[in-house]
Amino acid sequence: MQLIRVGKVKEVYDEGDTLLFKFTDKISVFDKIIPSLIPNKGESLCRTSAYWFKVAKESAGIETHFIELVSNTEMRVVKYYVPEKKGNPYEVEYVIPLEFITRYYVAGSLYDRLKAQKISPKDIGMQHMPEYGEELDDPFFEVTTKFEKYDRVLAMGEIIEIGGLSRTELTEIKEAIFKIDRRINKQVNSRGLIHVDGKKEFAFGPGREPVVIDTFGTADEDRFWDKELYSKGQIVELSKESVRQYYRKIGYHKLLYDARENGKPEPDIPPLPETEIRKTSQLYREMFERITGQKW
Repeated sequence: MQLIRVGKVKEVYDEGDTLLFKFTDKISVFDKIIPSLIPNKGESLCRTSAYWFKVAKESAGIETHFIELVSNTEMRVVKYYVPEKKGNPYEVEYVIPLEFITRYYVAGSLYDRLKAQKISPKDIGMQHMPEYGEELDDPFFEVTTKFEKYDRVLAMGEIIEIGGLSRTELTEIKEAIFKIDRRINKQVNSRGLIHVDGKKEFAFGPGREPVVIDTFGTADEDRFWDKELYSKGQIVELSKESVRQYYRKIGYHKLLYDARENGKPEPDIPPLPETEIRKTSQLYREMFERITGQKW
């Protein structure tokens, strides 16, 4: 077994015909790995994602790369290769080097772009400037880069070129995502959660059918809010977004993005205080139970 990639959250090992994902307790925000470990985070992500892979396959009828759980922090998956392209440095695991994002509410970077007037309300199908937390009239679908230094929202031409996709294949992926998300939205809603948005990644199977890969539906890839509190006008972040908010509160987010925009050296991200580590660890354990309906 050979270690072939160390990511922000997991380690990927080549087993020959398969890959082994080992989930760590590392956490990252704004494309920066925080120098703090979050106990139980890796287990929460691994078990939650395994749950949704089964739902995608058995309920939604979508192919996945998931084979089996090896332990509470390890899963075995099918190996897929990126098509050979000029200048493509990525060798294994992802056929489509893109991230597919579906948004149901105005939050996160979508709100930031609206506020900065980088996109208009009409771009997301709305006739007025929405407030943070407002439900979208229709799901908003967008695609970003996966392997660039920072995630970047892509125009249609770039999606086709970078992803090696036809428009028909992109539509098939979009439909597969909506099919999966209908299950996610319905299930978590019954458990007192709102599924705000989420990202997914895909490969192609032998017949060029979409195959959902990596991980999804967890407190890392997706954003969740408390349903009851939302109905009372309160937005309580129940995902990694709570950690992002901490770094916004202490001013690090502004320092980082000012440096990026001005081409200056990026400031090191400070570790989380012990109180935030404990709170975040508890959040990941609780979110496994609330998302899946299973006991920790």
